[in-house]
Amino acid sequence: MSESFRPERLIEVREKLKISKADAARMLDMSKMGYGRYESGERVPSVQVIEIIAQKLGTSVDYLMGRTDDSSPDQIVIRKTTDPDMFEFISYYKKNNEEDRKRIIYYIKGLNK
Repeated sequence: MSESFRPERLIEVREKLKISKADAARMLDMSKMGYGRYESGERVPSVQVIEIIAQKLGTSVDYLMGRTDDSSPDQIVIRKTTDPDMFEFISYYKKNNEEDRKRIIYYIKGLNK
């Protein structure tokens, strides 16, 4: 499988979200023309831009690069300024030992039942 940016996958992800090119450009804080160049393959985004695209459109860098056929995200970015409660929870979780982490996950899974 090729390991270079795959514009067709960017189009697929956007269409799956049922958003226009203009909507995607706004989500990514870029011009419609600049975004369109990525979809057309006229321009290849930098690694940093691919990372932002993956985060904002809910996919993975590996999917956009053709390294996997799984389009699901492989990371979630949580910012203290936009989601302080979740940021605090993750910070707390990371400070605990493995046994406490297992208990936290067990509890969370129980909430989903």
